[in-house]
Amino acid sequence: MWHPKGHSTVSKKGGGGGNGLVAVAIDKDKGSQYAFRWAVEHLLSKSQTVVLIHVNKPSAGVNGASNGHVSEPGTNKQMKDKLSRELFLTFHCFCTRKDIRSLDIILEGSDIVKALTEYVSYAAIEKLVLGAPSRSGFMRKFRADIPTCVLKTSPDFCTVYVVSKGKVSSVRNAVRSVPFASPLLDQIKKPESVSPGYSLSKISLNSATSQGKGADGRSMTKPRTSTDSNARSPIYGPRASLQKMFGDLPESDTDISFVSSDRASTDRSSSSFFDSFLDSRRLSNSTEQSLGSMRLGMRWPDRSSPRESLSGYDSGRSSCSSQHPDEVEVEMRRLRQELKQTMDLYGNACREALTAKQQAMELKQTQNQDRKKLEEVRQAEEAATAAVEQEKARCQAAIEAALAAQKEAELKGRTVAGGEILRETAEMKRMLEILSQGNVKYRRYTIEEVEEATNNFALSRKIGEGGYGPVFKCNLDHTPVAVKVLRPDAAQGRLQFLQEIEVLSSMRHPNMVLLLGACPEYGILVYEYMGRGSLDDCLFRKENHHQALSWQHRFRIAAEIGTGLLFLHQRKPEPIVHRDLKPGNILLDQNYVSKISDVGLAKLVPQAAENMTQCCVTSAAGTFCYIDPEYQQTGMLGVKSDLYSLGIILLQLITARPPMGLAHYVEQAIERGTFHEMLDPLVPDWPAEDTLSLAKLALRCAELRRRDRPDLGKDVLPDLCRLREIAEEKMTGSFYAASPM
Repeated sequence: MWHPKGHSTVSKKGGGGGNGLVAVAIDKDKGSQYAFRWAVEHLLSKSQTVVLIHVNKPSAGVNGASNGHVSEPGTNKQMKDKLSRELFLTFHCFCTRKDIRSLDIILEGSDIVKALTEYVSYAAIEKLVLGAPSRSGFMRKFRADIPTCVLKTSPDFCTVYVVSKGKVSSVRNAVRSVPFASPLLDQIKKPESVSPGYSLSKISLNSATSQGKGADGRSMTKPRTSTDSNARSPIYGPRASLQKMFGDLPESDTDISFVSSDRASTDRSSSSFFDSFLDSRRLSNSTEQSLGSMRLGMRWPDRSSPRESLSGYDSGRSSCSSQHPDEVEVEMRRLRQELKQTMDLYGNACREALTAKQQAMELKQTQNQDRKKLEEVRQAEEAATAAVEQEKARCQAAIEAALAAQKEAELKGRTVAGGEILRETAEMKRMLEILSQGNVKYRRYTIEEVEEATNNFALSRKIGEGGYGPVFKCNLDHTPVAVKVLRPDAAQGRLQFLQEIEVLSSMRHPNMVLLLGACPEYGILVYEYMGRGSLDDCLFRKENHHQALSWQHRFRIAAEIGTGLLFLHQRKPEPIVHRDLKPGNILLDQNYVSKISDVGLAKLVPQAAENMTQCCVTSAAGTFCYIDPEYQQTGMLGVKSDLYSLGIILLQLITARPPMGLAHYVEQAIERGTFHEMLDPLVPDWPAEDTLSLAKLALRCAELRRRDRPDLGKDVLPDLCRLREIAEEKMTGSFYAASPM
């Protein structure tokens, strides 16, 4: 279908440079309804006249050769007239609501496109609106695509619109104005014969009439005026047919409905007559026949004389008996058809009544079933309530049993706690006896000496806060020392304090912090002073540590930590597990030599028969993220528990990142080839291969399962010592390179 480049502007007009005539081609399909509605909304204004054109296609046996006109039999003609009146009636209703006048045109011809084109040329129609074809309606009735053909063959002074579902789908604009005045204008301008919502005339276009020339020069059929009028059509068409045509469209879309009783009509007397005639038709069959005869006798010979036709009603009734027998036969057939329709309606009503009765019975059965279900639900609810009561009783009994068990457990817990307290007290007594016997080699300081050295524990002397008390810096015996004071409220710390004295006083190692003395009565320990603070301070630049550790220092510190840890694990007669190894407990002196401190949580592990150094501890101790996961879950403590902490510290040495999830991140970076992004960015010259080797060794130490971790003395320490040698070589070479010749 042809689409113009622009047809979006459609203006309403009641006149203009031409005739201003708007015509709508109508049929029984939805496309005609959409087209008519669109024309009313976009092309017509109030009190304007629209031309409604309908083409009756003759039956197959009616047309002769060369389109000769042959009168149809009476039955077919009556049926066609009836259907045409019903068709126009629906559009009249819509015109009445919109206050628009209509002129009904009925064309007869086998070629619909030709009939429409010739009439548009004859009547000088400026605008023609057609509905788009669909699978039903036009396309089912006519094989050709009528709108497309009309677009191509219509006169060039006529603008043709094709409307599909309320929207313009195609349009062909006029290229010139109308060349002559329409012959319909005189008829439209007669106000006495024009009323909103009713037709002005009916025209039958027959191919057998005299030929003339249209505006476009083509031969066309001259229209003739029919003697029929459709002003009486509202009473003939049954409303069921209108509902069938527009029943599938909502009222808001079509706005086409039945004629209301209060709208204007062509003639009020004729309306009242036909209303009474409608009422009288329902009385009896004999009345139907007599009234039908009167209908046949009534004709309007002229469009302007409907009142004269009604005035001859009495004479027409008296002459009913003298009508032609064929007309009586036709009327009888019509009455039989109406009787058949009435019987069909009665049968439908009976079937509907039967259906309603069946539905009522089904509804009653449904109600009975609902009552049964409701009774079942009520019984189930009662059973559930009884079950809930029984469950409540069982729950109450269970709660009472649980309370009794809880009381019993609390009693047992008090007994166990008492036993633990007794064991701790005995251990403390044992250590005090050892200390009092003088077997432990350390210097005893008096409280007066410590107070004088720390200026009565002044805050200006405080350098840190340990797990069990503050740490102060002072000078004792002309030596810088660190004084660790146990808090009075640290009951658990008392035992660890005595244990730290016992462990450190009996050990001497270059990578273990040196215990210089103690004041046992007041919980005071005196250590050698480490000038660089803790490894945690250096890695994360705390306490005014602005300079980052070089990779050489980090490799050396890793080897020193491993050496000190191996010393603890190889102590005789029983190995010592530190249990709290972390960067905060690794202290650095002025030369960045690292030493392990804070052995208060250290545990003596007995040597088992299977040569496995581990024991069971009731409560895990240490710092989160550094505790061995297996030790945390099972309570089994061994020398490889410290190896997990060492692995995390080694990863922090090369990344300077927090310990949370660090092993997982480093492992992913190695797999993805982005390990260099994990290194501490403050060290620019990391040796790639050696650093990667150290990271893989740290990941082996940080395995979740203890049996998957390597041996400290056989596997870990040799690699750490090799890396330390590489670092020392680099440091020596840098020293000689920087020295003057």
